[in-house]
Amino acid sequence: MRILQASNIYGVAFGIPSISTLPKSSSQRHPTIAIPAGEALAKSVPIARKFSEQHSLKMGDMEKEGSSVVLEKKDFAVPRRKATALIFSSFLLSNYELPKVAYAQSVEFREYIDTFDGYSFMYPRNWIQVRGAGADIFFRDPLVLDENLSVEISSPSSSKYKSVKDLGPPQEAGKGVLRQYLTEFMSTRLGVRRESSVLSTSSRVADDGKLYYEVEVNIKSYANNNELAVMPQDRVARLEWDRRYLSVLGVENNCLYELRIQTPEKVFVQEESDIRAIMDSFRVNKIAA
Repeated sequence: MRILQASNIYGVAFGIPSISTLPKSSSQRHPTIAIPAGEALAKSVPIARKFSEQHSLKMGDMEKEGSSVVLEKKDFAVPRRKATALIFSSFLLSNYELPKVAYAQSVEFREYIDTFDGYSFMYPRNWIQVRGAGADIFFRDPLVLDENLSVEISSPSSSKYKSVKDLGPPQEAGKGVLRQYLTEFMSTRLGVRRESSVLSTSSRVADDGKLYYEVEVNIKSYANNNELAVMPQDRVARLEWDRRYLSVLGVENNCLYELRIQTPEKVFVQEESDIRAIMDSFRVNKIAA
């Protein structure tokens, strides 16, 4: 994702049939500049002011894709290379010391609204939709291939959900989510071992008055470097991947909706606030008869 902070973003959401929405009013954050006394102050401030004016807030147009609507909204988005160039130019101008400039970057989001299936969510604007992935909708980061989100919906013919409470308390729902992930990641390769744990479970009532469950799990995959070796010391297990899976569960239209987000653990540490903004944006909506 390569994003640092989300601000003034719209709510969006999606769901999966396994076992919580972005506030409509987020306070817009502006870049803050901390500059030491001296000549750096007189030289760096005009640069930052000009930079801020060039990146003012802009609103995009609404696009329709079949039964879905995509709403663009641009917040203050600063490409990393431009921010680096700005800091470097400030260094050249202040011949004495590097100004301490801090920019509160934010990502550009789009809102995906599925009026046919009844859900909505927010996703980073640079993510691409992947068709034929098996989920109702699937987006992925084009740069971090292990980072993606998807929505799945249970079949109303096989089960009738009245509330997310039908899954039991959040702790029980979390166990069900973990079982589902482990089932999907089963491998027939020799020497593969999975380590998994439920990191957290919670429930919340969103601004639409509906109850949502949130579940976070961690799964690590280990594989032997030489699974066919005879001697145990020649079969050394190595870490293949370490990922966090975050699910938001909601019920509407007699269906269970699940929004899934997958991200490497090291990426999650850097992008936690934006990932949680996506989770907060998830909404399930009544389908018009």
